[in-house]
Amino acid sequence: MFKRIGLIVLILVLFVAMFTFTALNTGEIRLDLAFFEGTYPISVALAATFVLGVIFGMLCMTAFVFRLINERRLLRRSLRMSESEVSSLRSLPLSDAD
Repeated sequence: MFKRIGLIVLILVLFVAMFTFTALNTGEIRLDLAFFEGTYPISVALAATFVLGVIFGMLCMTAFVFRLINERRLLRRSLRMSESEVSSLRSLPLSDAD
């Protein structure tokens, strides 16, 4: 309940901050990249930079996530083998050392 309320408040604060930033920075900047050249509002340029950064971060994390998924798969297989070994050992009769 508190988590959801906190998330809603955070989204509202970010929206107000974004709106205020956009209203206060109405200037334009000139972007000259190797592929294209153009003039864009500051807020659009910063939003695009933020989105590209998020996408790049997600791409960088994919190798780590795939490594974790593979490790989890190997650990589950090892756990299944260990559980089957324990259950087979439990079914063996006890031998007394008389």
